[in-house]
Amino acid sequence: MDASSPPTRRLVVMGSTGSIGVNTLKVVEHLNAARPNGQPQVKIVGLAAGRSVKQLVEQAKRFNAPAVAISDPDQAKALKQALPKARICVGPDAALELAEHCDATDIAAAIVGSAGLPATLTAIRKGMTIGLANKETLVAAGPLVTPLLAKHNAKVIPVDSEHSAIFQCLAGQTGGKTGDAVKRIVLTASGGPFRTADKQAMYNATVEQALNHPTWNMGPKITVDSATMMNKALEIIEAHWLFGLPPEKIDVIIHPQSIVHSFVEFADNSVLAQMGPPDMKTPIQYALMYPDRPQGCSRAMDWTTLSTLEFEQPDHDKFRSLKLAYRVIEAGGTSGAIFNAANEAAVAAFLDRKVSLGRIVELVAEALERIEPMPADSLESVLEADRQARAFVTERLKA
Repeated sequence: MDASSPPTRRLVVMGSTGSIGVNTLKVVEHLNAARPNGQPQVKIVGLAAGRSVKQLVEQAKRFNAPAVAISDPDQAKALKQALPKARICVGPDAALELAEHCDATDIAAAIVGSAGLPATLTAIRKGMTIGLANKETLVAAGPLVTPLLAKHNAKVIPVDSEHSAIFQCLAGQTGGKTGDAVKRIVLTASGGPFRTADKQAMYNATVEQALNHPTWNMGPKITVDSATMMNKALEIIEAHWLFGLPPEKIDVIIHPQSIVHSFVEFADNSVLAQMGPPDMKTPIQYALMYPDRPQGCSRAMDWTTLSTLEFEQPDHDKFRSLKLAYRVIEAGGTSGAIFNAANEAAVAAFLDRKVSLGRIVELVAEALERIEPMPADSLESVLEADRQARAFVTERLKA
């Protein structure tokens, strides 16, 4: 290896067949192709998926991954036949087993929902750098994750475009820290497909309408979250843990073009914004290569679009999920786990056409009202709150 070349990063991709995972692998291919001496910048040492065995096999062969994991046990035989030389992890704890086994420096945490939490905690205990695309990790277990990061000298680089934007705006300004230097952060939101719809039309929207996002191409769960602005509520809670900010220093503004990804307003009244086309490959590459900025593989800014940027205040009556986020921060403990799990269960019911879109936020609010939060001092307490919230939603669906 050339003396001037940084060492190869060894990466595990959790959720490799989802939209973030697929884009992560595109970024890895770009980075490795751009390295002149043939030495890879990033080596894939593990891939984890839910049930998309055919896609997982193709990825493992393409990147010569020595270890793979799949949570669906029915896919074990097909995976072992297709990858006879690879280490195969199967079952509900497959991602956790993969994280424990792999000799990795970095992990891309992109498993949707709370399912990725145990594997991410393992990566933290191993001192890895975590490219965090799974916002539910901090939403559900922020009180547990934050002290573990400090204890094990692990690092989290956010991949969500909004949190990556805040992270980038803070870098070099306050040493990456917040405190008194930051007056507030402002997370931008596209407003989703129902930004201009009336409240009743949004409440009764179909699955097809909810999945028709105007600017981003994402998986179904996060696209539904965008439609209800529950994704922004989750991001408010995540920002609280990522940047150590109280709720009164976290705001949201609607920006339908998704060009400005977030703002930081400092104590001296100056404001920094991070901008770019709505392409997840940019924050993924930033997280993978931080603090370096090699040539990117996402599309460049079309500067002519800057003449039509719009900003507006969110309608808190229509998007009631936003108020719930501040309520969760104030309540603390396992309230984040309750909030997240109830939302996951309600979104799944909506995608199965069992409830209306508007009912999602109502079910989450009911869960927060009825389930008493406990201290989030262990993985077991977080998972128990998660279980209770899912059970509550299931019972309410029977009513």
